[in-house]
Amino acid sequence: MNKWAYAFAEIEDLDKYMLGGKGASLAEMTRAGLPVPPGFVITTRACHAFREHGGALLPDMVDEIAQEIRKLERVTGKGFGAADNPLLVSVRSGAPISMPGMMDTVLNLGLNDSTVVGLAKKTANARFAYDSYRRFIQMFGDVVLGIPHYKFEQILTDVKQQENVAVDQHLTEDALQRIVASYLDLVEQETERPFPQDPIEQLHHAIGAVFGSWDNPRAVVYRQIHNIPDTLGTAVNVQSMVFGNMGEDSGTGVAFTRNPSTGERGVFGEYLTNAQGEDVVAGIRTPKPIAEMARDLPEIYEQFLGVCRQLEEHYRDVQDIEFTVEQGTLYMLQTRSAKRTAQAAVKIAVDLVNEGLITRETALLRVDPDQLVQLLHPAIDERAATTTLATGLPASPGAAWGRVVFDADDAAQWVKNGEQVLLVRTETTPEDIHGIQAAAGILTSRGGMTSHAAVVARGMGKPCVCGCDALTIDPSNRACVIGHQVVKEGDIVSIDGATGRVFLGAVPVREPELSEEFKTLLQWADESRTLNVRANADNPEDASRARAFGAEGIGLCRTEHMFMSADRVPVVQSMILAGSTAEREQALERLLPMQQGDFYGILKAMDGLPVTIRLLDPPLHEFLPSLEELIARRATLLAYLDNPTASDSDADDARVQRLNAELAELAEVETLLAKVRALHELNPMLGHRGCRLGLTFPEIYEMQARAIFQATAQLLQEGLHPMPEVMIPLVGHVEELRRMRALVERVARQVATEQGIELHCPIGTMIEVPRAALTANEIATEAEFFSFGTNDLTQTTFGYSRDDAEGKFLQTYLHDKVLLENPFAVLDVDGVGALVAIAAEKGRHVRPNLKLGICGEHGGEKHSIAFCHDNQLNYVSCSPFRVPIARLAAAHAAIQRTRRESVSEEGALARVVLSR
Repeated sequence: MNKWAYAFAEIEDLDKYMLGGKGASLAEMTRAGLPVPPGFVITTRACHAFREHGGALLPDMVDEIAQEIRKLERVTGKGFGAADNPLLVSVRSGAPISMPGMMDTVLNLGLNDSTVVGLAKKTANARFAYDSYRRFIQMFGDVVLGIPHYKFEQILTDVKQQENVAVDQHLTEDALQRIVASYLDLVEQETERPFPQDPIEQLHHAIGAVFGSWDNPRAVVYRQIHNIPDTLGTAVNVQSMVFGNMGEDSGTGVAFTRNPSTGERGVFGEYLTNAQGEDVVAGIRTPKPIAEMARDLPEIYEQFLGVCRQLEEHYRDVQDIEFTVEQGTLYMLQTRSAKRTAQAAVKIAVDLVNEGLITRETALLRVDPDQLVQLLHPAIDERAATTTLATGLPASPGAAWGRVVFDADDAAQWVKNGEQVLLVRTETTPEDIHGIQAAAGILTSRGGMTSHAAVVARGMGKPCVCGCDALTIDPSNRACVIGHQVVKEGDIVSIDGATGRVFLGAVPVREPELSEEFKTLLQWADESRTLNVRANADNPEDASRARAFGAEGIGLCRTEHMFMSADRVPVVQSMILAGSTAEREQALERLLPMQQGDFYGILKAMDGLPVTIRLLDPPLHEFLPSLEELIARRATLLAYLDNPTASDSDADDARVQRLNAELAELAEVETLLAKVRALHELNPMLGHRGCRLGLTFPEIYEMQARAIFQATAQLLQEGLHPMPEVMIPLVGHVEELRRMRALVERVARQVATEQGIELHCPIGTMIEVPRAALTANEIATEAEFFSFGTNDLTQTTFGYSRDDAEGKFLQTYLHDKVLLENPFAVLDVDGVGALVAIAAEKGRHVRPNLKLGICGEHGGEKHSIAFCHDNQLNYVSCSPFRVPIARLAAAHAAIQRTRRESVSEEGALARVVLSR
């Protein structure tokens, strides 16, 4: 029989997938003797059962919950529903993987019209009792009964105006009683039933609401963003309440054992006196820095610092701690590994190694490779002239500009329409998650460094400025005032999440500077990984940038990109439009020195490192205007020529010149149109491209090969060490590669003879169609390396056209879980990956030293990199800015593989021992 609920003090197996992360940490802190209010966990198994039974608590669940409540009554000496000494509880979610703010919470549960009187007498603080009751009604009404939050807020605002007070703490007992009465009336109006007075009924409804919040829209979106499985479910934690709103000797706060933005040592956080926890995390009031607690509550502050040290040393990681002080007594409500910026993650990981708390391998695994993207974001260029409007709290580093929008839905829609936006809010709530994701940055007028906006932005790597007191939003007029500047919706504003500054207009940015800790961590990564990391680069600038980021060569140099510059397009088009081989060769002779200069620059930037150059891949029509564009231009010209017009001031000779120019352009358009129609293909992706071009127009590949080898010869004569590799694209049959290889080798011999040098250049192919993978044993007889073009291999394996799929149905597939990952972002291990594994095995069977790599976008994605490591590829290749990510991900893959093998070996040894 399933056991559904466990008291914190009775838990021995800290299984976070059953207890949730919060429940497991509360149990562990209880076991360590820390001051944790008693409570119990209702497991994720109960969540699954609740959902399977139509959102109902099973009878044996109800029985176990009742048993646990009785235990709480014995431990606390209070009675649940007792009028003279009431036990109040909080009901909170606790997912196995942290989802801060995404699910629901109910505090102060157990209050009703009689227990509030008893609480007032017991504490001799009627104001506190009615403040807690109004909070409970509002939270229960919103979370459980579905009454919009703003309706309660409007009542609260009206009473504050009547009482002429600015903040909730200044409301009198009488005012709070009036608010409670109005709240109760609101509930009855909205639900046509009185507010539930039975604490057991309240508890069951609250538990159900928290279980149900696993499927609320913001939680679903958060899981999609962070790739958290929908199958995990949430636990529910029922915990006896402790109160931070019992006066100036009470308070509540959130703290980190190190700064989550910078990684600096020292407790960092915020707190409020005479407040409950929701006041801090929801940004309702702007809190005080935690250091001020040393003045307000000095003894508690010293005790708290000791607990922080104890928790960090116990968990060997930075902790995110929630705490409450009730009339001079400290209580710990939660601890978990803290979410942190990339800058902080890197510094903390390196510092913990230097402090002897963790190993280098653990430090590497503590930094998510995807986080490193944040470190490569630009920052405000301090040399630029700027207009600073205001300053808030630097909640998440990075610089961003965008058009101001005040609503999350609008932010998402504007971005869909191609705009870059800045989401500006009084404070964000979990319902804003889709707008935060869409926006380039977030600016709020309220809330602190631990508010919802700050935590979520840091997790997403987005710049964020919070608590900007000089920001006032006027939603009715779709405008705001920042400092003394009126800013309307659509105006451009910039923020600096590192300093908290807000600027008018789009401020120039600069490239980031990488810290010594960053360099140290990547050095450790290089010592741990076995995969080489190359970059995709098509020009000397990208090649130099890639080398600076630690690239060990170029894995893909796309030569077609070199044809796209404005000065070359006419030459390329003349080559395509050539009526004979001789004419085409004349155009190619003009392109030759341009290509040679390209290859010279890239090979020089990568001197001593391999550069894999892919010969021309796309179909020729891509270098010509589109068919639709030419047809439209032809129609415009014909319309003019049928009825030429001119102003009265035009002279006859000007009119004639205009007509002649239009006629000449029409002739050119007609020629282009005929060629585009001749080159037109029903499915260009599977058409006349890649090595098929080289076979039908060998002079194109000959020119490119000559440009490569002449650039190589030039560098060799200068005393450098170029290392070109020639890659033949889109090979599906060994005969294609055999003929193209012979062409390239013939040109190499010619250049070597002409220049009086020796040339050695590996020749390989890109595996990007299934037949190539399945016949890799044949293709390996002619190839010295395989580079898996996983972008096209994914298209040809799935039968998807990427642009059409992502624009039409792929998002639906992902949303409905037809596919769990976008196969163009994360390598499809079962399908595309199986072809890679087949090709690797067959190729190396024929040629044991065959070099293997991937050069699609998967080369910079951590899960795909792990697959490459496990299948013993030699390298991955990715964009220059993703090189550090790939270096760290390759180290992760190596460490994790070693640990899996170690566990497997230990298990095998244990089985041998047991068998004896």
